Amino acid sequence: MKLEIDQDSSLPVVAQVTDGVRDWVARHGAGSRLPSIRRLAHDLGVSRNTAIEAYERLVAQGLVRSRPGAGFYVADSAARVLAREDSSAENLEDVTDEMWRLFQTREDSLKLGCGWLPTDWREGDDLAHAIRQVTRQNRSGLFDYSTPLGTPELRSLIEERMRLLDIEADANQILLTGGGSHALDLLVRLTLDPGDTVFVESPGYYNLFGLLRLQRVKVIGVPRLSGGPDVEQMEFLLKTHRPKLLFTNSVFQNPTGTTLAPTVAHRVLHLAEKHDFRIVEDDIYADFQRDPTLRLAALDGLKRVIYLGSFSKSLSCSLRVGFIAAEPGLVKQLVDVKMLTSIASSRFAEQVVTTMLENGSYRKLTERLRAKLSGQMASALELVGAAGWEVFAEPTGGMFLWIRHPAVESSGQLVEHARRAGISLSPGDVFLPDGGHSPWTRINVAYTRAPRAVRFLGNPGML
Repeated sequence: MKLEIDQDSSLPVVAQVTDGVRDWVARHGAGSRLPSIRRLAHDLGVSRNTAIEAYERLVAQGLVRSRPGAGFYVADSAARVLAREDSSAENLEDVTDEMWRLFQTREDSLKLGCGWLPTDWREGDDLAHAIRQVTRQNRSGLFDYSTPLGTPELRSLIEERMRLLDIEADANQILLTGGGSHALDLLVRLTLDPGDTVFVESPGYYNLFGLLRLQRVKVIGVPRLSGGPDVEQMEFLLKTHRPKLLFTNSVFQNPTGTTLAPTVAHRVLHLAEKHDFRIVEDDIYADFQRDPTLRLAALDGLKRVIYLGSFSKSLSCSLRVGFIAAEPGLVKQLVDVKMLTSIASSRFAEQVVTTMLENGSYRKLTERLRAKLSGQMASALELVGAAGWEVFAEPTGGMFLWIRHPAVESSGQLVEHARRAGISLSPGDVFLPDGGHSPWTRINVAYTRAPRAVRFLGNPGML
């Protein structure tokens, strides 16, 4: 076996040996005999223990099997394991590569395609006051774990906020999480097994797609229309698929910014009951909505609907506080998963949010944000409309526009044009569960008044 070991590499020698043997396994059929431990160690110039550990790792991965007294052989399952891992890695990299690009763009790049508010929009005074108050009055938040469900005070406040949306839930039906992504992760871990099928909106949330692929779940896209999921297409898909879950956004869907229509909501719930699947209603943009519209959880009473919310988008990306509201039996199971994977969410962050809800500063903050976003949305629609961009649907609020230009066939081309102009965008492909090419892209209206954005969006001749 030919393999170069680099003693100066930052990659441990045992990892180099393991990777090299994996490559050898990939080129040989099931049942092929590997070099003995003594031979491998001699040929590579490594210790016997290193060779043993490398083989043991490969046995654990299902690539190699041991025959007592006869040595090591390529496992019958090796080809299947490698194919599965390659497919999974490719799918995950589609998601994680895009996330890395968002976070590693040059500091001076205009993040026109990001999913968060600009730093200069953040209002730190009220937040700093709440932090000081928590550290002075209740230092347990700095050092102690939160309760398994999360702090009772915040769960009671969330219960009242949900009631304003006509969603009835006892505080004990509410589980606090470390943001919306943590909530999705807990649900995926608990409710789905490899090989299960789920429906997602297309376009939708690419981080969710990555979580589902990580769980080796079959993901089926349901087209998102201006009033919600395409129920006719969903009915057609239900003839051949049996999903466990449907993931949907009722308000300001990411990336289209559209809101669920009542007629669509009733039909979606009817299909869920008829075909016995649950609905995950991701409502992390709820606080950007001035006049509440219908939620699936309000119609369903949290029987089939699992409702998610978050304070991270509006308050602070660093202050990770979200929640799940669901029927009591499911919440109990989610608590178990939360304790096993993260023990607890941040008591300190929960107390800060509680303080801002109680003193009214969070309400005033979101009122100001809604007013600013409304103004930005109006000017962005005017800008792209005058320049010949097509808008998927005119949102009633939120921070996103889903747009395309007739002069551009691929959003990948658009991303490259934007990069040369000092602007970071995400290709529309990453918002599609099947990864297909798309001419559409998402822009964040909070950034559209920046001079670079105005020049880029307002002068399509440069594309």
